[in-house]
Amino acid sequence: MPDSIAVPTGVQPISFDVHAVRGGSPGGARDDFETMIAQLAAATTPNVRSIAANPGDWGIDAFAGNLGGVITVWQSKYFMPVTTKKHVQQVKDSLDNVLKAAAMNGHTIASWILCIPSSMDGPMTAWWDTWTKAKEKEHSLVIQLWDETALRKKLLSPEGDDVRRAFYETYAQAAPAPMEQLRLVFEIEDDKAAALGSALFIRQMAEAGHVELGSAKRQFFNADLVAREIAHKDVPAEVAALSSADATLHGLWEMQFNECAAEDALRLHTRVWREVRNEHDKLPKLLRLELVHSWGLVHRLVDNRKAGWVKHWREIATEHSDS
Repeated sequence: MPDSIAVPTGVQPISFDVHAVRGGSPGGARDDFETMIAQLAAATTPNVRSIAANPGDWGIDAFAGNLGGVITVWQSKYFMPVTTKKHVQQVKDSLDNVLKAAAMNGHTIASWILCIPSSMDGPMTAWWDTWTKAKEKEHSLVIQLWDETALRKKLLSPEGDDVRRAFYETYAQAAPAPMEQLRLVFEIEDDKAAALGSALFIRQMAEAGHVELGSAKRQFFNADLVAREIAHKDVPAEVAALSSADATLHGLWEMQFNECAAEDALRLHTRVWREVRNEHDKLPKLLRLELVHSWGLVHRLVDNRKAGWVKHWREIATEHSDS
């Protein structure tokens, strides 16, 4: 009998068919599954990143390590409803491509992980077991398989729970929780807006090429009001909630910065703002934040020398002196 997986009471069963429903097409299903795999890898392994296809992705859907040295690679293949020997060539080509790219670009593959949302049938399993042993010996690497059983186990682990909820409880109907009224968003007075002209977060945006900065000042102003109020009241639950929100938003910025390190700085700002919008509803409800406040909290991170909008943001932060 197959190994059983303990499912906590009330947890919605994981169906990998949902990628086809959400993706709307074979290509969309593949992309959605690949996104899930990258997030699951990041949840269970430190320092996981993705490679943007420009034009190719070097055979890497996600990786951990240093592209100047040794890396672990995750490769996703949306084989449904079963993986059979008709998929052999795609598997072979995937490994060949990642090894060829590694040889051309100066990195080494220490481990290659094939991720599929189904199980292999008997003939495919027999081929896989023989082929992987030969390839591991030939290329001095470790080959692993994350099939549907392994994926469910990882998704049901504490580390993978956020990924499971994000991808496989999307359509669950839940009674809306009572919500407190959101905070007001205030206009910023002219003199206060002028005073913020010398702030570090404005300097960072200017370095990134931004010209219109009025909304950024208003976002910062409103977020700073929230932070000052929470610090003044000193309610432990609110202080902890704000710290949690800061940590989440800092993590979003850091992930996008690492992915965009070689790209245009304006694209970094756009991508961070998109991710903040997506994450906003998951921030602590206790804070009662509008989206403006969430964006403003990112500006506060920049102003507190924890983030920036250009590659040399640390140099700007070091030399900057508020007037």
